[in-house]
Amino acid sequence: MEITLDLFFENLENEKIVELFIKGPIWEPLKKLKEFLNDTVPELQLKIPLREPLSKSVFVTVEGEVIPFEELEEFEGSYYYQGKKVEGAIFYAGVVLMDKKIHFETGVKVEPFAIIKGPCYFSKGTEIRHSAYLRGSIYTGEAVVIGHTTEVKNSIFLAWAKAAHFAYVGDSILGKGVNLGAGTKLANLKFTQRKITFKINGQTVFTGLKKMGAILGDKTQTGCNSVLQPGTLIGKNSYIYPCSSAGPGFFPPRSKIKKSTYQT
Repeated sequence: MEITLDLFFENLENEKIVELFIKGPIWEPLKKLKEFLNDTVPELQLKIPLREPLSKSVFVTVEGEVIPFEELEEFEGSYYYQGKKVEGAIFYAGVVLMDKKIHFETGVKVEPFAIIKGPCYFSKGTEIRHSAYLRGSIYTGEAVVIGHTTEVKNSIFLAWAKAAHFAYVGDSILGKGVNLGAGTKLANLKFTQRKITFKINGQTVFTGLKKMGAILGDKTQTGCNSVLQPGTLIGKNSYIYPCSSAGPGFFPPRSKIKKSTYQT
């Protein structure tokens, strides 16, 4: 079976990184993500401290104005400043921004003690919850959730993907509407530290990547405390049951993985 985009994703047109998916194998975007973000993400032009926790919560407008959060008025989910509706992102006290290569669209919320390293691009409505650790080279589509104590590195979250509780997402791609159950781990490095390979239809596939986690197709769900091994490809509309381990290898769309499974 040929590994094609349609086995994983639909309607990528609205994603800012769609061009990364056009050529090459399904994992090619992971190779190009950091360079793409460095080239396209503008530097923050904000008068807020870097590499130290924010002392108070602030609202950053799309024009770059920084407004103390306590001076805003909220009404029916919208924010107003001096009687005028404003749009932007909320940074709560305790947030740490490590550098300027970070872009936030309107409606983004970053909760206390989250740490963010660039380059990153966060689309509108993304929530970065309490104590999340974002290690750089991260893209989120619309209304993504990166949750409490979740760690993310060199990964893509397409629209409405959620890793809401205690997850590790390393060198991975989450399709639209993917939901990771609490404690899900997408492992990205072999014990041997060799480059990631796996078999499809009896043929060995070489990714060229030393670190690669999982690629989860649209609307795939993982149960609590599930583990996906380095180099796991799971087609759209699949389920990984709680406490299961999957991969490495390719699982077709609508797979149901109920126990530890090695796919060849």
